[in-house]
Amino acid sequence: MMLAKTQVAPSGIHGMGLFAVEFIPRGTPIWRFQPGFDQEFTPEQFDRLPPEAQAHLHWFAFFSRENGRAILSGDHACFMNHASQPNTGALPEAALAITTVALREIAAGEEITCDYYAFDAKAAAKLGS
Repeated sequence: MMLAKTQVAPSGIHGMGLFAVEFIPRGTPIWRFQPGFDQEFTPEQFDRLPPEAQAHLHWFAFFSRENGRAILSGDHACFMNHASQPNTGALPEAALAITTVALREIAAGEEITCDYYAFDAKAAAKLGS
């Protein structure tokens, strides 16, 4: 669940992106998994879904590096694009129930980014690398 005020708009990185509506100080929580709002699918549940649902999850969910579960945000967090020098991420001491924070100050109107390789087991396939 997004914890900062954001909006979806055209991105210079890829397609549509997620942008800060207002200034976000360093360390501000940006996203956190919220049970009941966000969805989590075990690998077995994923395998039982119709191909169309699997294709949707492939692009709009991330696949946990820790347990292989597909995590689908219930809001527009799925529009957060990858950057090798992201402005958000999990703190090194974060446990599996991660809260993503601003790694530096983020200006109003700036695109909010994350490093897919840090958490998504399928990052290489999504990024074509």
